[in-house]
Amino acid sequence: MPRHKGDHDARRRDVSAAVWHVLATYGFGGLTLRAVAAEMGATTGLLTHYFPSKKDLVAHALTLLDEHRAARPRRTAPEGLAALRAVLMDILPLTRQTAADNRIWVGSWDAAMADPDLAAGHAARYARSRERIRHHVEAAQRLGELPKSDPADLAVAIQSFALGLIVQALLDAEEFPPQQQIRLLDGYLATLATTAGDL
Repeated sequence: MPRHKGDHDARRRDVSAAVWHVLATYGFGGLTLRAVAAEMGATTGLLTHYFPSKKDLVAHALTLLDEHRAARPRRTAPEGLAALRAVLMDILPLTRQTAADNRIWVGSWDAAMADPDLAAGHAARYARSRERIRHHVEAAQRLGELPKSDPADLAVAIQSFALGLIVQALLDAEEFPPQQQIRLLDGYLATLATTAGDL
């Protein structure tokens, strides 16, 4: 591992790169101080300077995942239903990269369920996602593309559909290839356009 004496930020970047590589290769199940240290060619003692516990390591990994996903290029579309579709397309595992990101994310659920602080962080992330979805739902309703209904409730339903589709696509990629995911998404949105007012 390169030495960066006196350069805490550079060393932390090295550590973050190693954490991300372990995540991408082994998922959250393989994320341990030992695995990250091996990736860096360092000792676990060095890592405990940055992550005193496994919980700290997992929290850092989730931050890296947030940053990685935020840095990805996003689809753009006109306001309304098209923008809502674009947001959902961005989170589905339609490419090798988004599939890898989603595998890491779904793999983190077990760790989050076992720790109240991590669970609260996940809940906050999903709340932010629902808020983005709600914003696009309201725009589509203003444009007459979706019937009037409670946009917050509809955002919950849409997020739940997307999460369910993600899990199925990760578990059975042959049954849910990208074109099938897109077909199901478009069918779901078309159904909402005619039935959302009855929800």
